Amino acid sequence: MSETLQPDPRRWKALMFIALAQLMVVLDATVVNIALPSAKEDLGFADSTTQWVITAYALAFGGLLLFGGRVADLWGRRRTFILGLVGFAAASAIGGAAVNTAMLLGARALQGVFGALLAPAALSLLAVMFSDGKERAKAFGIYGAVAGGGGALGLILGGALTEYLNWRWTFYINIPFAATAIAGAVLVIREPAGSLNRNRLDIPGVLLVTTGLVSLVYGFTRAESAGWTDGSTIGLFVAAAVLLAAFVVVESRVKAPLLPLRVLTDRNRGGVYLSLGMAVIGMFGLFLFLTLYMQGVLHYKPVVNGLAFLPMVAGMITGSTQIGARLMTRVPARYLMAPGFLVASLGLLILTRIEVGTSYWQILPGLILMGLGMGTAFMPAMSLATYGVQPRDAGVASAMVNTSQQVGGAIGTALLSTVAHSAGTEWAKAHAATATDPQLFALQAQVHSYSTAIWWAVGILALASLTAFTLINAGKPEHHESTSEIEDAVPVMAH
Repeated sequence: MSETLQPDPRRWKALMFIALAQLMVVLDATVVNIALPSAKEDLGFADSTTQWVITAYALAFGGLLLFGGRVADLWGRRRTFILGLVGFAAASAIGGAAVNTAMLLGARALQGVFGALLAPAALSLLAVMFSDGKERAKAFGIYGAVAGGGGALGLILGGALTEYLNWRWTFYINIPFAATAIAGAVLVIREPAGSLNRNRLDIPGVLLVTTGLVSLVYGFTRAESAGWTDGSTIGLFVAAAVLLAAFVVVESRVKAPLLPLRVLTDRNRGGVYLSLGMAVIGMFGLFLFLTLYMQGVLHYKPVVNGLAFLPMVAGMITGSTQIGARLMTRVPARYLMAPGFLVASLGLLILTRIEVGTSYWQILPGLILMGLGMGTAFMPAMSLATYGVQPRDAGVASAMVNTSQQVGGAIGTALLSTVAHSAGTEWAKAHAATATDPQLFALQAQVHSYSTAIWWAVGILALASLTAFTLINAGKPEHHESTSEIEDAVPVMAH
């Protein structure tokens, strides 16, 4: 990242195509959520499979992000970016054409694999193309706005496509996005010479961290169907602990580690990764259960469901740009992160009160508080995650932010689905004698299961607030080093 190189004259055009690719990845996290009930009806899969459509993507994406970041450094960011786009488009085509559950899940996992190549490559391309501090801040600001707005667009677009065409178009829509970005990458993106990392790839590290994370998330998912005390569930958790411990040992010994431990052992960065992962668990739970509640219980059409989430996204953008960004240089990060997560948990607390006949106006304050709180907390978190990091570790530090979000999302979906499933079953058993209207009884059991899962999310967010306040002790930043700007705008909803 040499400062003496002349800036690329086509860098602003390149930014447009990089932002478009990022928009596609962010869209994919929310666009499919809205389409899930329709896909479930069409392909006839069980409730327990619904979470796997989300988890398969998040797991492959989260498990391979560190690998994707390192591949981009070694093999070339532009090359990796184009490969990621081609693969993502192909996986989307398979998902759209899915004739059974296995094909759909396979396509989602493939999207995650190529997304893990695409996201770090896009971010590091911007990092090496914009070397001037002011320009760089502006470029990452635009990138962040696209990423933040992408979540909102995904909810509305997902609803419109599902309602007016069908759920398959939530996959097919990626193909024109990818084709445009590929054309742009070929024509205008040029990688500065000498910006590659010539170290060898840490293969043992890649295998250990990927299998460790997969075992961990699969353990949570397995607990839903088999129970927490089942041998296979316990076996998966033990395997995850052993694999991840082995990963730490390997990283401390190899010459060119996939994840240098100095990135993790810094108290502030460790605090950010941990509290952010927890907060995302709560946020993913909200998305999943509120979508199921609005479509299954309140009978909202997919477009209305998408629009219903907009106040939360507006709150997030307001919290991020008007509160977080303005106070970030004046107040230590923990005084924004801890209250932010706490406000978000209060928003969820309002949402625990849902019933079969709850109106949207009773849900609305909870959504706004959730968005405001998360937006306020995310902005300083992203900045602190790479603040003061050595330039050679900036890519890995940024991949870790994405990893904690993705893994948090996957664990959140699995853990809270398990909680909801158990709560619904137990409630139905306990109240079976009083059931007069079977249809209403089924809805009441469903709503009780969602409400219980949201209570858990409240607790996890409160814990995220406490973690941020206890672990993070950095003072207010006097100035931001260039590497810190890289992550100021990592997508909040990239999952």
